[in-house]
Amino acid sequence: MKFRVKMLLKCTMLAVAAVLFSLVPSVSSVAFADAALPWQMGFQDPASPIAEGIIRFHHDLMFVMVFVAAFVAWMMVRIVYHFDHTQNPVPSTVVHGTVIEIVWTLLPARILVVVAVPSFALLYSVDEATDPALTVKVIGHQWYWSYEYSDYNREDGSTIAFDSYMLPEDELTEGQLRLLEVDHRIALPIDTHIRLIITAADVLHSWTVPSFGVKRDACPGRLNQASLFITRPGVFFGQCSEICGVNHGFMPIAVEAMSLENYVTWVESHLSA
Repeated sequence: MKFRVKMLLKCTMLAVAAVLFSLVPSVSSVAFADAALPWQMGFQDPASPIAEGIIRFHHDLMFVMVFVAAFVAWMMVRIVYHFDHTQNPVPSTVVHGTVIEIVWTLLPARILVVVAVPSFALLYSVDEATDPALTVKVIGHQWYWSYEYSDYNREDGSTIAFDSYMLPEDELTEGQLRLLEVDHRIALPIDTHIRLIITAADVLHSWTVPSFGVKRDACPGRLNQASLFITRPGVFFGQCSEICGVNHGFMPIAVEAMSLENYVTWVESHLSA
């Protein structure tokens, strides 16, 4: 119990510190790392229009669910309370009612329609394919990720390609996150339409970054596509979300989003390497 209280206090202090830092102009250029916090129950901060839409839809849906759950709970309590010989010694002879049956059929149907319209819009926007300015190929292995930037070629015809392994605990430096930091982060520009081509070399994997609202299965022999538009710089962490073997929990994803100028510098340094 004491441990849980300490963790909750720690999370609260971290949240307050993040708010205070966001209000200070001198640290507006600092890029914070987006990762799950201990005992976190909600969403991570969104970094793409899709993630923002998912969070907004979740909040709107929860608003509807609270009223529906409260109404159903009130009806259940009322029915149980009155279904007793001490409260209602003379039972009702009503077995059906046309009006109430129409109401309890049409009202939930209208609620479902109201919920379905924004959900379909969000669903289609998730699968929307735009003309990308950058294409990155993501390949899942047991138990690491490989990335290929096929849009850039060196003089010998080779492309930018590298493997990304989780850093072991004894190699972590101060500020790096255990089980989330990798030896080679994938670099992506902000405010740019990006296409991810995702596949696997051995078994099923799933490339997932919560802050982007992206979760795509990596299937051997099949290419899956995901569109991405990052709205702010930072370091964003994710993990494989498909059970892929004994080390499934040890193949994290680390994405470093940066300005277009810094991304061009990153590309040039890797092409000349």
